[in-house]
Amino acid sequence: MSAGTGRRQHLLLALLVVWLVVTSPWVHMLRQVPRNAGWVDYAHIGLGVLAAVLAATYFAACCRRGGWRVYFPWLSGRMGPTLRELRGVFRGELPTAEGGGLFALVEGLLLLATLLAGLTGVAWLVLAGTPEAVAWRGYHILAAQGMIALVVLHVVTVSLHLLDFIRE
Repeated sequence: MSAGTGRRQHLLLALLVVWLVVTSPWVHMLRQVPRNAGWVDYAHIGLGVLAAVLAATYFAACCRRGGWRVYFPWLSGRMGPTLRELRGVFRGELPTAEGGGLFALVEGLLLLATLLAGLTGVAWLVLAGTPEAVAWRGYHILAAQGMIALVVLHVVTVSLHLLDFIRE
């Protein structure tokens, strides 16, 4: 995957996530898509499925060629840089944005949460009309709430990186 393709995937996924989160208060589905569903409900379903597919392909692209070691350092036993940066944060130091570390860990967790929100949403859709649908809706909401918290943290880390870049 080229850097341009990765940036486009990231931008499209970010836009989809923002739209899905912002419009979610107007989505009214429980066990199944209601008969009187409006365009927001159908748009949430369609764009949510698109976001799930995009999250899966972006996840795969980020994990290729050893990228998984950067975003998921605990899987490779390389938590040293991340822990050093975390200790540095408590001393008022900004983490680096390059080569893994705390920022990459946040990005990896956000990527996982986005993928999980997408997969649980698709599971809800597949199981719509069954007793299990309500449980999967609950899982989807929990995953989306975790994703929202990590989006906020990601925006903060990107802002800190930009601040560091401007100061140099």
